Amino acid sequence: MSTPHASILERYQEIADLSGQMLIKAQTQEWDDLVALGARYQDAVERLKTLDPLDDDQKNARRELLTRILEDDARIRQLIAPELERLSHLLGTFKRQRTVLQAYYSTVRPH
Repeated sequence: MSTPHASILERYQEIADLSGQMLIKAQTQEWDDLVALGARYQDAVERLKTLDPLDDDQKNARRELLTRILEDDARIRQLIAPELERLSHLLGTFKRQRTVLQAYYSTVRPH
C-alpha cells in the first residue's frame, strides 16, 4: 500500500508525464490531442490539491518533477504561440470578411 507521500509524488509524476506528452503533441502540432491532454493535466493538478503536503525528505523528488513540468510548460508555450497567432489572424480575416459581406448585403437588399 502506498504512503501519502508516495501518493503525492505519484501525482507529481503523473503531471510530469502528462506535460511530457503535451510537449510531444505540441512539437508534432497535434493540437486536438494537446487540448485533450491539457484537460487531463488540469484534473491531475486539481487532485494534487487535495493531498497532504510532503515532508522535507520528499521535497527533492518533487523539486525535480516540478522543474521538468515547468521546462515542458515553457517549451509548449513557445511551440503553441505561432499557432495561436495564426488562429488569431484567421479569426481577424474572417471577421473582416463577414463585416464586408454584411455591409454589401445591406446595400443590395430591397427595403
